[in-house]
Amino acid sequence: MDGTGVGETVAGGPWPAGAAWIDGRYRPIEEAKISVLDLGVTRSDCTYDVVHVWRGRFYRLDAHLDRFGASMARLRLDPGCDRAGIEAIVHGCVRHAGLRDAYVSMTCTRGRLAPGSRDLRTARCTFYCYAVPFVWISTPEQQATGASLWISAMTRIPPDSVNPLIKNYHWLDLDVALLDAYDHDAQLVVLRDASGAITEGPGYNVFGYVDGRWLTPVGGTLAGITRRSVIELATEAGEAVQEGRLTADDLRRAAEVLITSTAGGIMPVTRIDGQPVGAGAPGPRTTLLRERYWARHEDPRFTTPVRYDPG
Repeated sequence: MDGTGVGETVAGGPWPAGAAWIDGRYRPIEEAKISVLDLGVTRSDCTYDVVHVWRGRFYRLDAHLDRFGASMARLRLDPGCDRAGIEAIVHGCVRHAGLRDAYVSMTCTRGRLAPGSRDLRTARCTFYCYAVPFVWISTPEQQATGASLWISAMTRIPPDSVNPLIKNYHWLDLDVALLDAYDHDAQLVVLRDASGAITEGPGYNVFGYVDGRWLTPVGGTLAGITRRSVIELATEAGEAVQEGRLTADDLRRAAEVLITSTAGGIMPVTRIDGQPVGAGAPGPRTTLLRERYWARHEDPRFTTPVRYDPG
């Protein structure tokens, strides 16, 4: 990661605003559409996954494909192609966009029911992918000073109802909580479960450095790929990491707090509920983890070159 946090932007594809695969072909992102009758629209009956490309390389593509495949299997969704086919389409979207830094999404919905039917067994799945320029939950400029986070009073959808390990679009609780956070001059929000324990935010996991170790929620949250990277990197650095119960009080008294997401990596939080975290600036542990995370993007063990040449 360079000083600005932004890598090269375009490698010279025909659709630099974004490219999609839908209905069996590639097209500009503006032309990618699904039916208003699709159950992904009417019922949020779908799963998705997002991987990023940085400087022409996917980060942990295999892990994202594994999770996407497992989520589809749990929901009994059939994308109509195998894993190798999905991987080829993902590469193709980035190639058609010509992007060197990209946010790449893959989605499978239940699709459309047969006319006049409400029997889910008559539905034929819809599968689509797209690549657009890199998306940041917390921009590089915000990361330099740290973002502000609001701990919402909103209760997260319970995992017994919607399994958070399956990436999904059941985001109404998250979105309403985020709008409330904006009203409190915060850029980020995190929700709690029925017991009061911290779960997750809209598209990100949370860590707090509390009592000499990194603490991150063990339940009620997506098992994020970037979250996994933080656990590995902190362990490699000799720091203790615990997946367990994280409370609002833990976060408020933490020496350092960070969030993790494919959309931005490891991002420091320096204010919670209007009050400073630690010294009110990105902490040394977070800074080191962030540096090591972006350094991994040059490591072939964790990255896959984009197939810009279709041959």
